Amino acid sequence: MCGICGAVRLQAPGPISEAAIVAMRDTMPHRGPDDEGVYLAPGVGLGHRRLSIIDLSGGRQPMSNADESLCVTFVGEIYNFRELRGVLEARGYVFRTKSDTEVILHAYAEFGERCVEHLRGMFAFGLWDARRRQLFVARDRVGIKPLYYTIVDGTLLFASEIKALLGWPGVRREVDETALGAYLRYRYVPGPRTMFRGISKLQPGRTLSVKDGVVTERQYWDVPLGEEASEAGSKDRLLELFQESVRLRLISDVPLGVFLSGGLDSSAVTAMMASVTDQPIQTFSVGYPDGAAGSEVTEFEFARLVATRFKTDHHEVALDASTFWAALPKLIWHFDEPVADSAAIPLYFLSRFARQFVTVALSGEGADEVMGGYAMYRKMLLLERLRRLPFASRIAGVIEPHAGRRTQRYLRRLTRPLRSQYRGVSALFAEEEAVSLLRPELRGRARWDDQEDAYFDRVAGLDPLSQMLYFDLKVWLPDDLLVKADKMTMATSVELRVPFLDHRLVEWLWRVPASSKLRGRTGKWLLRDAMRDLLPAPILERKKLGFPVPIHGWFQGGLAKAARELLLDPCGASARFFEPARIAALLARHERGGEDLSGEIYALLVFAIWHRIFIEPSVVSTSAPTEMRLA
Repeated sequence: MCGICGAVRLQAPGPISEAAIVAMRDTMPHRGPDDEGVYLAPGVGLGHRRLSIIDLSGGRQPMSNADESLCVTFVGEIYNFRELRGVLEARGYVFRTKSDTEVILHAYAEFGERCVEHLRGMFAFGLWDARRRQLFVARDRVGIKPLYYTIVDGTLLFASEIKALLGWPGVRREVDETALGAYLRYRYVPGPRTMFRGISKLQPGRTLSVKDGVVTERQYWDVPLGEEASEAGSKDRLLELFQESVRLRLISDVPLGVFLSGGLDSSAVTAMMASVTDQPIQTFSVGYPDGAAGSEVTEFEFARLVATRFKTDHHEVALDASTFWAALPKLIWHFDEPVADSAAIPLYFLSRFARQFVTVALSGEGADEVMGGYAMYRKMLLLERLRRLPFASRIAGVIEPHAGRRTQRYLRRLTRPLRSQYRGVSALFAEEEAVSLLRPELRGRARWDDQEDAYFDRVAGLDPLSQMLYFDLKVWLPDDLLVKADKMTMATSVELRVPFLDHRLVEWLWRVPASSKLRGRTGKWLLRDAMRDLLPAPILERKKLGFPVPIHGWFQGGLAKAARELLLDPCGASARFFEPARIAALLARHERGGEDLSGEIYALLVFAIWHRIFIEPSVVSTSAPTEMRLA
């Protein structure tokens, strides 16, 4: 895994400063501690930081082909690179290294921009075609690897991290006020927008080309919409595809292991890994000290059960409230923009601990989004059935004034169709709550639904579960779950691989009927059925927890004072963008214990700390900020 960056002049091919490329590149040493490089040509510059995984001595980047007509800077892994290399060698291409990077160069020479359709893996890259004077940039199908870009003073810049773009002279650090509403609604900013005005995300499954001053985006991949496969033999086919995906992700010249939470997904990865390798498996779990968080968020017991079953070399790391608070600025710096997913904290500490033993880790990310694992899907399907009953909206209107806050949300959904009420599994503030929280002058600028209608339009003819899965595949997965997975592991120089998101497996699962994903109250039904003979019964039967963090109690206990001081600081970001009285009332409601508003508080805290790190200083630091003390 690596960090990439680059710059290309849109018009006259003026020189690109090597110092400017180096400044961008060196904001990301954590992404590539093993090597570094720069490529310069008239009007273009590419930078690279390398974490060596495959061909440790021969995979230096940026990498050019033999006649130096092509040069690429690449982050990720191409899992079918050996197969693709064989195809290209048969067509006359000569390879000088054993790396997957060189495969991209020759695949582009052979297939042009359609080379991305031949790549199986996770990737983001920028490729300079000197003969055509074209920059070609691409991101993998589901968005496992992030890529950001902006245009400043006639130059297009791209990078793995926003902070690299901020290292270029002339890139301004300003809050995109239109993104604030979306952030309050989702806990993150859905692409292509970011929280920085003028900086965009290249969306998953898309490419960007720059030629003759024209910037063109193209979508090259989507799931197969409207195609349905038979349920016959689906369990065996799932096992076959899943095993192949795990096997491909064991290709490495460095040690690798598994992040094992004890949930179904990571346990399935561990079981499949054990079936395809006779090497000892390293597994890693994160949890909380005994009695610190309550049994409902204790993962160790289940992880140990799986580790014992497959005789892994198992390791554990514990996390408490003071550790959480102290690390928060550092993690927000690594995220680049506010992402209020508290599960990032245990993931960071798990990665940091695992780095002592391995450089590559596999995990279970993505299974819920392609197989219907979240409880939210069941709730929404029930609401859809109730909404179609006679007088449903009238009954909801009578009950709503007397219901609690969260019950009111569900009752309001009875009056609207799915496409106008579903906001993903991590929805936070309702729109009316977000509006009231913003300062009056900002309420008219906030945008709420830039992409929602477009996504639901594409799947309008599909069943309700598939509509929700599609939305989460396009929004929640790349802009929260996968950016969290990438940023928190790369912060510790660990490469994370996610076998459930192999695009061939994802495409096949999209053809599987919805009834094989969610059956009754059981999510991921097909996966549970397929793993029945491999995993212990308690793993198959336990409810979905994800990576739980006990912030509810923390914000009523030791962190309550610290949160209040930061959010009510009259000179802080909260006072600039939000109504202080509304924030004070929200804190008081949570502290009284009647409502769990820890998610809302955490989102506001993340924004306030992010603003302090990235917007307020005159220069953005190229190293992570020092830790906060617990007030």
